[in-house]
Amino acid sequence: MHTQVHLGDIAVDVVRKEIKNVHLSVYPPTGRVRISAPLRMSLDTIRVFAISKLNWIKQQQKKLREQERETPREYLDRESHYVWGKRYLLKVTENDEPPQVELKHSKMLLRVRPGTGEEKMQSIIEAWYREQLKQAVPPLIAKWEPIMRVKVARFFVQRMKTKWGSCSPVTSCIRLNTELAKKPRECLEYIVVHEMVHLLEPTHNRRFVALMEQFMPKWPFYREVLNRLPVHHERWRY
Repeated sequence: MHTQVHLGDIAVDVVRKEIKNVHLSVYPPTGRVRISAPLRMSLDTIRVFAISKLNWIKQQQKKLREQERETPREYLDRESHYVWGKRYLLKVTENDEPPQVELKHSKMLLRVRPGTGEEKMQSIIEAWYREQLKQAVPPLIAKWEPIMRVKVARFFVQRMKTKWGSCSPVTSCIRLNTELAKKPRECLEYIVVHEMVHLLEPTHNRRFVALMEQFMPKWPFYREVLNRLPVHHERWRY
């Protein structure tokens, strides 16, 4: 069941589902607001909840609208691409061999077959980014599991439009945004720790904050660094 409530000039999309708790989200790039609520919850109760979160909603919208975004990628020579926070200039070469991505000095060398289009080049580079992340994450999980006394059953790497990561405490699985391979390594470690802390505390309550401060005292700094960096350009569809 879909409906909408208005808080002044802010429209809030409301979706009722078979869930137990209310979930509030603010989506990039424009700050669209959505509340998922239990089927039994009245619209008046949802409105009161939204009003109580109005300041937070406005803060999140302001952050999203002000955050720098990457320009759309065209996969042309000397285009900037980032790996672990470092800038590389793209160099595209064509030959009749399997596609390959290689970093050499300050260049990202992309080798493709003759006639390869922009979409295919994008998929090749994105697959390469996923592989970088898949290699970087296991050592971090292995480092933090004994410290935090938790066990990650599995991790997944995927494109995520609204989050850097997520965690399922029930299955002990975490998911990480492919875009993290473009950011400094300390930002990746911060997100891995953040999601692993959710295995101890599912919500972002005081206990969660206390655990983050215990395990990674500088986590607010890493969060700020990550939030200042340009985010991926998307052709957003709602």
